[in-house]
Amino acid sequence: MVAVLVCVLSATFFLQLTVIGSFQERAAQRQAFDHFREQLAFGTAPTSGTDELGQPLALGTPIAYLEIPNIGVKQVVGEGTTAGVLLDGPGHERDTVFPGQFGTSVIMGRRAAFGGAFGRISSLAVGDQLNITTAQGIFIYEVVGVRQEGDVIPAVPAGSARLILVTAAGSAFVPNGVLRVDANLVGTPVVGATPPFRPATLAASERAMHGDTSTLFVLALWLQALLLLSIAAIWAWHRWGHAQAWVVFLPPLLLVGLATSGEAVRLLPNLL
Repeated sequence: MVAVLVCVLSATFFLQLTVIGSFQERAAQRQAFDHFREQLAFGTAPTSGTDELGQPLALGTPIAYLEIPNIGVKQVVGEGTTAGVLLDGPGHERDTVFPGQFGTSVIMGRRAAFGGAFGRISSLAVGDQLNITTAQGIFIYEVVGVRQEGDVIPAVPAGSARLILVTAAGSAFVPNGVLRVDANLVGTPVVGATPPFRPATLAASERAMHGDTSTLFVLALWLQALLLLSIAAIWAWHRWGHAQAWVVFLPPLLLVGLATSGEAVRLLPNLL
């Protein structure tokens, strides 16, 4: 039984991080792009981290569209930076202002898993251009540096705005720190509302290289289902025969294994 569980979880976990995760991210991006474009057309796209009732926007709400021509990035940015949000693309750190506004805005993205939206930002050079569209307009940023932990942070010009892109440093799936790309706004920033969170009140799950444990109970339920299926498969293996057991139980084992792995990947670092 243990061997069955290990084999199913290992195979489905690998598929989730690579092949299936990439398809999931692309589908989520297409849906988010259509939704955000519609909001822009009707003038209902958010301009701050709170809704009309003053409550924080729901995690994953599309808030911007990011383009980095030099490395082919075209991504809708969602609100929040939990591992769950970053499964579907880059996310905006909720204790920072929106892109284009006075101050510093931070956007996080994955290095390799689930499409690896920010997998190539380390190759950006000083002067490279970033374009980002929000409800307040189209803003152009120029890269001023790429840095890792301990590097000097370039000063932000007075009265300007900065965009920081954040991802994991190191090899794919083997992070050894955090990499940041700093870019300054070309032109005049716009006025924005105060972010709904401060660094001290932002949840740990939304910080760089943290996982999300908020759905552990869902993972526990899927693990129980996988355990029961494994027991039934072993019983069938001995009572029905090898071929019959494979035919009946392999599809549900894979499906439940994928669902289990889909919850388990949320526990991994959000920038992986």
